Amino acid sequence: MDSLITVFLPLALAIIMFSLGLGLTVDDFRRVVLKPKAFAVGAVAQLILIPLVAYILAIAFRLPPELAVGMMILSLCPGGVTANLLTKLAGGEVALSISLTGVISLVAVFTVPIMVVVFADHFMGLDAPAVNVTALGVSMFLITFVPVVLGLVIRRFAEGFALSLDAVVSKIAVVLFVIVVLGALAANWRIFLDNLGLLGPGLVVLNIALLAIGLGLARLFNLTRAEGKAIAIETGIQNATLGITVGSLIVEQASALPPFSLPSAVYGITMYLVSIPVGLWLRRRA
Repeated sequence: MDSLITVFLPLALAIIMFSLGLGLTVDDFRRVVLKPKAFAVGAVAQLILIPLVAYILAIAFRLPPELAVGMMILSLCPGGVTANLLTKLAGGEVALSISLTGVISLVAVFTVPIMVVVFADHFMGLDAPAVNVTALGVSMFLITFVPVVLGLVIRRFAEGFALSLDAVVSKIAVVLFVIVVLGALAANWRIFLDNLGLLGPGLVVLNIALLAIGLGLARLFNLTRAEGKAIAIETGIQNATLGITVGSLIVEQASALPPFSLPSAVYGITMYLVSIPVGLWLRRRA
């Protein structure tokens, strides 16, 4: 389990973020300016509405403090590569999805460490772990920001090589993600079973509610159908690997996956049970 947390977990996240960077271009960031309304709707949903909904559900389902913090950590995570793939499956605007994932992933390096402290203090009070915001920020910078920028630079100056490399890297990222999630659950199987009744329904409701909110926002702001699908999936899908990693980073010298990471680990499975059927339904609507 030690090697899972200290080696596979950061490595999996870094490779996933590198794969994300390989899929980014300068145009993806320029699109933020060219189509500000769609991007702004998606950004507000990710940065404000997702944590708000997660907070309400953590209270409604009466999650224990550590699991509530874990759900909030998950809610602070951006969409990730999975959201881009599901947007493509649903027939949504992949360019908008990639733009949102790329920008919010970079912003998360600064927002997540601060908000983790806020929510840990709120739910746990004096029992909250002593989170070193600077150390957490630096760790996130090294395993998320740097790989994204590295992939972006390679794509910018060697596009052909980047595209061929991404085909391999994305497959490796998927394998490592499966190893991390299954390994985390196997090592914490007793905790998983003890809390499945609480975590499972809460995470499924979170997933469904956020997908519905994303679709509602798209209709409210008169976005195109393709933009609406991208917003819905970017709002409804979070980067579970990042959530697991952050949960592990805030507990020093953890020899097993801490409860802070458990919601993200469970979500790494349940999100597919919800998002794939929804993605296929959205695709048929095209």
